[in-house]
Amino acid sequence: MKIYIKGGRVVDPVAGTEQQADIWIANGRIVSIGDTTAPICDAKTFDATGLVITPGLVDLCARLREPGYEYRATLESEISAALAGGVTSLVCPPDTEPPLDEPGLVEMLKFRAHNLDQVHVYPLGALTVDLKGEVITEMAELTEAGCIGFTQAGRPIIDTMVLLRALQYANTFGYMVWFRPQDPHLRRGGIAASGPVASRLGLPGVPVASETIALHTIFELIRATGARVHIQHLSSSAGLELVRAARREELPITCDVTINHVHLIDVDIGYFDAQFRVDPPLRARRDRDAIRAALADGTIDAICSDHTPLDDDEKLRPFGEASPGATGLELLLSLTLKWAVEERQSLARALAKITCAPASLLGLPAGRLEPGAIADLCVFDPTAYWHVEPQTLKSQGHNTPFLGCKLPARVRATIIAGRVAYDSHNQQA
Repeated sequence: MKIYIKGGRVVDPVAGTEQQADIWIANGRIVSIGDTTAPICDAKTFDATGLVITPGLVDLCARLREPGYEYRATLESEISAALAGGVTSLVCPPDTEPPLDEPGLVEMLKFRAHNLDQVHVYPLGALTVDLKGEVITEMAELTEAGCIGFTQAGRPIIDTMVLLRALQYANTFGYMVWFRPQDPHLRRGGIAASGPVASRLGLPGVPVASETIALHTIFELIRATGARVHIQHLSSSAGLELVRAARREELPITCDVTINHVHLIDVDIGYFDAQFRVDPPLRARRDRDAIRAALADGTIDAICSDHTPLDDDEKLRPFGEASPGATGLELLLSLTLKWAVEERQSLARALAKITCAPASLLGLPAGRLEPGAIADLCVFDPTAYWHVEPQTLKSQGHNTPFLGCKLPARVRATIIAGRVAYDSHNQQA
């Protein structure tokens, strides 16, 4: 397909530049940007006047719920949600049923995603068999099947020797291991972040030490093995200080934060609103402010949605019994831009956190706007506001703490490898 995108504001998050320019696309790649002397015959014209053109979003954590949890969501529904949110590449964790611990399961997921011919799906493999934290998986075979890294997806590994052996294995072959820093003993039974809010509500707390002790362990094991590690879903100011120290030491680490923790704090729980139950739990304002500062100074590499669609009944239970998690694929762009406005960050700098930065740490040829690059693009209207309501979400999961909120930026088109996969005027192309 040949596409001529006319009159849009092109934002390149890699170069940090903005320009009014036309884009020509052919054979799945960008042919030229701003070059009016090389038109392509028979190209489909897309009028982007007043719209912003950016690389497609790269989401580092989105649960697609297949296999095993189709009652919560399906591959079709969540890929539709990704397209509506401008997401062109996403990483899915292995906490499915059964977990992604065998090559056949990974190949099946990749096959299903490929047949849909939509978003680029990159699975993470289980670090241990059945995510039980006891026996290391065959990482080499899982990598051949399509896994880009390995994780426990929040499930604990009690035996530190197993963790050490897993990192040694991963380092030998150059694999990246992903960790959510939570000490399993300190977080056991916890529901909300330890502090005045949890005490007032009578909720069992998860202390900051749960995160910092886990980080200390991870960093010691990195020093011992040299393995590359990506730290997911940081939530505390103290944890961020440890990451800064590790970066000064030049340990091979990257890290992300969820979009929920960029905006929300423990007080937002209110009177036990289960929509605000997420994992890790929302912490104090000082932690949220530290996260925002760490995004601005580059300590945090990327923002992810931590997309977790749930059945409606799972959020209708009492707070302590409700399942943690929130849908986020369709909110990632809007909430990132909301943060940028509030913190006076440039559009290019904000978009880098959800495009080129996550693509770079994954080693993917994505997140770039330049001739020859794969034409994965997001076209959005920065002046259009929309209300987050169940009927406006394509995800099968309508669970989000932002229900009822008015958010900036509406995706008008999502282009995957030079094909218009989503057009807001025609719905899914």
